[in-house]
Amino acid sequence: MKIIYSPHHTQHNTKTELSGGELVAPYECASRMDYVCQALQEYGLGKTTEPLEFPRCHVEKIHDKDYLSFLDNCWQQWQATGMSGEAIPTIWPSRSMPSNHIPRNIEGQIGYYALAGETAIAKNTAQAAWLSANIALTAAHSLVQGEHSAFALARPPGHHASKNQYGGYCFINNAAVAAQYLLDNGFQRVALMDVDFHHGNGTQDIFYERNDVFFSSIHGDPLDAFPHFLGHADETGIGAGVGYNLNHPLPQGTPYAIWSEKLEQSLNAFRNYGADVLVVSLGLDTYEHDPISFFKVKTDEYVNMGTTLAGLDIPTVFIMEGGYAVEKLGHNTANVLQGFLNV
Repeated sequence: MKIIYSPHHTQHNTKTELSGGELVAPYECASRMDYVCQALQEYGLGKTTEPLEFPRCHVEKIHDKDYLSFLDNCWQQWQATGMSGEAIPTIWPSRSMPSNHIPRNIEGQIGYYALAGETAIAKNTAQAAWLSANIALTAAHSLVQGEHSAFALARPPGHHASKNQYGGYCFINNAAVAAQYLLDNGFQRVALMDVDFHHGNGTQDIFYERNDVFFSSIHGDPLDAFPHFLGHADETGIGAGVGYNLNHPLPQGTPYAIWSEKLEQSLNAFRNYGADVLVVSLGLDTYEHDPISFFKVKTDEYVNMGTTLAGLDIPTVFIMEGGYAVEKLGHNTANVLQGFLNV
């Protein structure tokens, strides 16, 4: 399996996350990738390859240009105001203050473009986000060149980033960018399977009115879990996208036996759809001891997850998303890939 990775993801190295009413060390930390790289080596799954650099236009097909400009310039503008900490949103255009006017003031801009308050922006966050997108694009490009599978070991993650908002540790939607690249280079119908514990609200937003990408997500019920305001079963798409959005919200304590039934339902829907390529948003926070999730998937069960995904038997690219039980993240990730490769 082609594995794309860059150690320069550490450019994104925020010190703070708003959690439980306190500023704490972020759950989404650079050391997550160290454990994954170590496990990939232990399992003999292949050497990592540095990403190529792609034109911005590939990301601009997914994200609003003004939003990307904000992301590029946020830190400099924040610093120019004399703020001493990291950039964290404090105000939003809420239901009582709906607005399409983008503020000049950077504090207002951050609130306009943020979907949640936990995700900080620091000095090189934007550079790391663009690098993460290039990792995903390079993995997708390898499928275009004839590889059957690839793994984008990308950080920061992406599936919460919508057309014009960031949050949930995500800034550029890597899976969506990869899906669009595949469509632009010979593939006709993309199946996009999000197995992260948290609903891929950004990915759903991006493809909700389209029929060339079938999006499905298995996740904690948004009535109880982040992102709270999207991911319900009655969200099935609109316009041309009707019928091409399949959500499986599940309750607290869901074991793999139940979770895997939903995966089979999604894969059957992809078969009926006639998907010719699969993009997997690979979050491992479904793990039973993840600190910010509530499913009960065990480490050895991730092998079966990979084997089940392989059963679709189409070219597949895995895009790294969440997973915050850091010391187990590597083995859980490697087990999925091992099961997929049947090694």
